[in-house]
Amino acid sequence: MRHQKRINHLGRTAAHRKAMLSNMACSLILHKRISTTTAKAKELRKYIEPLVTKSKNDTTDSRRMVFSYLHNKYAVTELFREISQKIADRPGGYTRILKTGFRQGDAAEMCIIEFVDYNETYTVEKKKTASKTRRSRGKKTAQAAPAVEEAAAAVAPATESAAAEAPAAE
Repeated sequence: MRHQKRINHLGRTAAHRKAMLSNMACSLILHKRISTTTAKAKELRKYIEPLVTKSKNDTTDSRRMVFSYLHNKYAVTELFREISQKIADRPGGYTRILKTGFRQGDAAEMCIIEFVDYNETYTVEKKKTASKTRRSRGKKTAQAAPAVEEAAAAVAPATESAAAEAPAAE
């Protein structure tokens, strides 16, 4: 049974896994998007989201805490300077995982993990156009009713006169 086994070891020792996640987090922060396997991306998401939340509060303590995880001062600077400003109003869910298929060599499931606010394809707000559809047809039928009656009245005498002429022609 696998009760209380929440961590995916990814086939690595604890030190190797910690170093790998730290390096992947630095790459994600610096490049905003990386391609990796789905299992690693899911673990990376658990690793980096608390760090991004910590970066919203720009204090010396939070910088030191994030640096203890990342060990890269350029990534820490980027995280606190640019990324934290862009995600300031987002309550969570800073990353997105997009599955891309399977790797050629070993058929591992591949994906792209990226920061949500840095993908212009999904973040461009579409302008809403005012739709001209109505739920009821009340106004349109009320205005069109006199015109329909006039057209029906004009057609009716023509058909009556045609009907009157038809028996006379026999």
